[in-house]
Amino acid sequence: MTYAECTVGNHIYYARYLDLLEAARGELFRAAGVPLLKLQEAGTIFPVIECHMEYKAPARYDDELVIEVRLTELGRVRLDFAYRVLRGETLLLTGSTRHVCTTLEEKPKRLPPEIVAALSPYAMPSEAVQPLS
Repeated sequence: MTYAECTVGNHIYYARYLDLLEAARGELFRAAGVPLLKLQEAGTIFPVIECHMEYKAPARYDDELVIEVRLTELGRVRLDFAYRVLRGETLLLTGSTRHVCTTLEEKPKRLPPEIVAALSPYAMPSEAVQPLS
């Protein structure tokens, strides 16, 4: 973590974790071969419509973190992700986000077939996901 992301108490400011989760999501899309910028340029975006985070322990300046992301639902218009943030073996945060597929004008639309095909290998039904707590 950078110093700018930390509070006076030398822990990451709570809202900064959303930035970490977004970065992890972006990497998942990139690994799937569908970078978010390319999708946006084609008129498809994925606004967050719900999020949840549970803080277990603080991350601090200069910590090396591992962010795990799992695609837990790949629906017609909705995507759900689950996350874990770790420092070594220490679980720092669990979280989830729910997204809807929309146009740039924020009108819901079905996930394009090429996106479904690209993301399908990364989908893990929620009942198969290990508990994140």
